Amino acid sequence: MLPALSKQRPGRYHLPLPSMKALELTDASAFELVDRPVPEPGPDDLLIAVKACGICGSDIHGMDGSSGRRIPPIIMGHEASGVVAQCGADVTDWGEGDRATFDSTIYCGVCDYCRSGHVNLCENREVLGVSTPDFSRPGAFAEYVVVPARICHRVPDAVPFEEAAFAEPVSVALHAVNRVDIQSGDCAVVVGAGLIGLLVIQALKRECCDNIIAIDLADDRLELALELGASNALRSDREDLLDEIRRLTYGQGADVVMEVVGVSPTVQIAIEAARKGGRVCLVGNLAPNIDFPLQSVVTRELDVVGSCAINGEYPEALEAIAAGEINVRALTSRVAPLSEGASWFARLHDGREPLLKVILQPD
Repeated sequence: MLPALSKQRPGRYHLPLPSMKALELTDASAFELVDRPVPEPGPDDLLIAVKACGICGSDIHGMDGSSGRRIPPIIMGHEASGVVAQCGADVTDWGEGDRATFDSTIYCGVCDYCRSGHVNLCENREVLGVSTPDFSRPGAFAEYVVVPARICHRVPDAVPFEEAAFAEPVSVALHAVNRVDIQSGDCAVVVGAGLIGLLVIQALKRECCDNIIAIDLADDRLELALELGASNALRSDREDLLDEIRRLTYGQGADVVMEVVGVSPTVQIAIEAARKGGRVCLVGNLAPNIDFPLQSVVTRELDVVGSCAINGEYPEALEAIAAGEINVRALTSRVAPLSEGASWFARLHDGREPLLKVILQPD
């Protein structure tokens, strides 16, 4: 049974108290609910009172130290929404009580990449709720978070905060699909039916791609893929997988393949599933290095592209959520209080339950 989602509306906000509750990663796989000073917004920032923040797969892989991108101590969380509690001195287009969500990428806005419209490739890029040897940026598993106003977007009144927290992963999926230039009549394969894969399936459907084949090892996720727009669903461990893909794509292979895992076996499936001259988009990056079937790419002249984060898709994502064109309710496994965050991280990391997205709310 899906959790009931609220439709909170902004009220009059007062300045926050000096301290706030935050879920802090204090060591590998160790969390504490701590009291921290409420951060002060700089001149160009907004202080957001967090209403919902989703646990991302990258947080799960980061909490145990395996990714090297969540160095403790750090307050994680980058899929969030809330209400403006305070505006920086130079912010003129936002007001207290405005409903907001925000990009996970904090871009500088002045480097060559930003100035040329590729903010996801910013030379000075930081990511909310991420800590590396190069930077540490507190995230939104807290009552308040500070973010630059330039990365914020208004949430329609009809969209609950829990759904608005999906704007970040939905934008990731939209950006990936935008990278492959879907044409009318294209056949597509999506390798990996986790959360992003299921959003990619819906984004492909939204682009009028009618023949979509979902591939995964989990039967429950394949069933959900069919409910959300896939035409066919295949287990990745079946011996005749590639033959079946060709049968379902008029004997040629897919025009477009979206790889949403990022390990050697799934990348190899993605490459081999494409037709000659097809397009392959690598979205997943679970492993930093993989075995790559170079000759298959070269001899069949495949276009292989990577997809990194988000580059301006937030307004489209919010519109798609509000219109019901992308169903995020079906992907919401649980809405839980922030105080229970440590236990939900442990359950997600364990991986034995069919959980897709757990959303935490400050108590």
